[in-house]
Amino acid sequence: MTVKSYKKVFKQLKNKPAKLKKYIKHNAPKKREFGRSTNRCKVCGSTKGMISQYEIGYCRRCFRLNAKKLGFKKFH
Repeated sequence: MTVKSYKKVFKQLKNKPAKLKKYIKHNAPKKREFGRSTNRCKVCGSTKGMISQYEIGYCRRCFRLNAKKLGFKKFH
């Protein structure tokens, strides 16, 4: 289940507390302690292509867009 659809269902069940409680019990996303989905990009939220060096917290695509702002220079 994606994050977006999870929030959408939350909105619909706001007025039904008993059903909301049951939904959360069975369908809430798990808290991840290790693995790929623990690190998310600060900009776009992607879990793929993460750059963990220097504790940047960006995926490779967002890093390329913001590298100059972060102080990185491109060497040929």
